[in-house]
Parts: sequence; C-alpha cells; structure tokens
Amino acid sequence: MLFAITCTDKPGALELRMATRPAHLEYVARHAMSLVLVGPLLTPEGTPAGSLFIVDLPDRAAAEAFAAGDPYAGAGLFESTVIRPFRTVYKDGAAVPA
Repeated sequence: MLFAITCTDKPGALELRMATRPAHLEYVARHAMSLVLVGPLLTPEGTPAGSLFIVDLPDRAAAEAFAAGDPYAGAGLFESTVIRPFRTVYKDGAAVPA
C-alpha cells in the first residue's frame, strides 16, 4: 500500500538537518526497496524545509514505524509529520490504471 509521509522541519533547524543528514541518508538507503519517491521539501529560496516520502509498505503501522525510525525524527527535526494513504493517478507522463 502506498503512503505519502510529509514532514515539516521546525523553524531554524537547518543546522540540525545538515548534521543529521548522513544518518538519514543511510536509513533511507536501507529501506530502498520500499521507496517510490523521496526528497526534501524546499523553501522558495531552495533551502530544505522538510521531507516527502512516497513509500510502499504493508500498512499504516509500517508507515508510522518507518517515519519514526528516520534519524531526522529521532533528532527532533520535525515540527510535524503527516501520514496519508496515497494512490498514483499519473506516473512518468502516463495515466496509471485504477
């Protein structure tokens, strides 16, 4: 099942994000088989301000565990984390059958 996980950084936390980034990238790499799309959310100036994960996991509990296990979450980087089921409608310029 697909889930969109949207994490918003606390204000002024860029230094914490950068210090935790190597551990975060290692964590993400260990879960590569579950990742559909992953990347930082940016400010208008292009500075990281959050994270977006589209993950394929068995259920909401697994999505919650994935989000909680991210070193960014463990470091207290996020002001909020929202997990929602996700359905792909278009991918790579083509409609995806329902």
